[in-house]
Amino acid sequence: MHGWSESTERLADSIAAYAVERLRLQPPPLDGPAEPAELARAAGATITPAGLGGEAALQLFVEVLAPACISVDHPRHLSFVPCAPTESATMFDLVVGASSVCGSSWLEGAGAVYAENQALDWLISLAGLPLQSGGVFVQGGTLANLSALVAAREAVRATLGSPPFEPPRHGGSGTVGQPGGAEDGLPGPGPAHRWALVAGTESHASIVHAARVMDVTVVPAATGGDGRLHGQGVEDALDAATSRGLAVFAVVASAGTTNLGIVDDIASIAEVTSRRRVWLHVDGAYGGAALVAPSRRALFAGLERADSFVVDPHKWLFAPYDCAALIYRDPDIGRRAHTQHAGYLDPIERGGRWNPQDYAIHLTRRARGLPFWFSLAANGTEAYRRAVERTLEVCDHAVERIEARPDLELVRRPDLSVVCFFRRGWEPADYYGWSDDLLASGEAFVTPTSVAGRPAVRFCFVNPETTEDDVDLILESTR
Repeated sequence: MHGWSESTERLADSIAAYAVERLRLQPPPLDGPAEPAELARAAGATITPAGLGGEAALQLFVEVLAPACISVDHPRHLSFVPCAPTESATMFDLVVGASSVCGSSWLEGAGAVYAENQALDWLISLAGLPLQSGGVFVQGGTLANLSALVAAREAVRATLGSPPFEPPRHGGSGTVGQPGGAEDGLPGPGPAHRWALVAGTESHASIVHAARVMDVTVVPAATGGDGRLHGQGVEDALDAATSRGLAVFAVVASAGTTNLGIVDDIASIAEVTSRRRVWLHVDGAYGGAALVAPSRRALFAGLERADSFVVDPHKWLFAPYDCAALIYRDPDIGRRAHTQHAGYLDPIERGGRWNPQDYAIHLTRRARGLPFWFSLAANGTEAYRRAVERTLEVCDHAVERIEARPDLELVRRPDLSVVCFFRRGWEPADYYGWSDDLLASGEAFVTPTSVAGRPAVRFCFVNPETTEDDVDLILESTR
């Protein structure tokens, strides 16, 4: 099983050939899911005492399993937030695996950590954060948001004495503004005795999930008529939290909501959090990539005042799954919150080196930022600017076409690269039937969403290979 042999040589050649051929496909096959019974018939038992052999297992993947997975890099994959890695990033992902690098500590992976930190420094410069800012690449936005909020709470604890409170076991945090959230099971007025965070009603679901994991309350902040969270909404939410006897340790702003791509009024929110001395966390998992585009840079005014910031290069910065950047204004706060202590870890902590394991909720860690770093180093940041701006051009084309159709109704003009619209006369079943037919035909993958309780079509453009012709083809199918 271990060691190099003739069969290993053949398998290596086969895997390399498949990987290269997959990268050459322009466009790649869209493919689609299969039913469990169908896969059971086609694949059968894959884990056996004797093993299938490497080449047989690869053939099974190529012919049966891979076609049952939707290709996220297909140019007409416009659902959720797709992934469009550069060829160089994808190829280097193979190198990362082959290099057997542990990205947890400087002791074990100094070269990898150095390279990852170079990529983080570029993101820090885009955000306008201080040069001494720093962070780590983690699995995704959910883990990044949770890690940032844990650090925020620990920062408050440090200023008040640890621990300032012993939160009672009551209440819970559900969807922002829904039962189980801020209005459910809260303590009455009086001395603060339960932790809370403030988030806009359009915040990502991972914020509510983080609150549930941390056993804290979510206080919803109302957005304005433009869909954005503004400073006044945060001010009102902070006052409401105080009246309920809650201790708010963080405010979460969105730099590109997932459903509609809305960028909150970060500047006015920062004014409030600065005056009231509350941690400001900015979730830019999807939208933060637009910092590289001069045409959208003004939307992010105030981001430079954030205490923590998240952006996922695997969403709109052309890295393969999985890669999310978590950045702290003061990385020492993150380190104090997350460093794990054990006798066997003592050698790692000697010398004060930068250890990625100390900045998030993890220990063992793949050097998942390396493919992103390699693509940046190989292609240059100007290529990234052009690619993001190109997706925005296609987005603008979609808006023009939608507004020109009397049977289509644009939900709102997009801030970034998410476009939502209603098809007049369609019921929910029509939206889902249309989506299913598109995927079954291999033409596109576009799933419906819900806006203010109404079903809608949602496009998310992150792939610079998506063209105006692709948009026209999909829109034509809604007639």
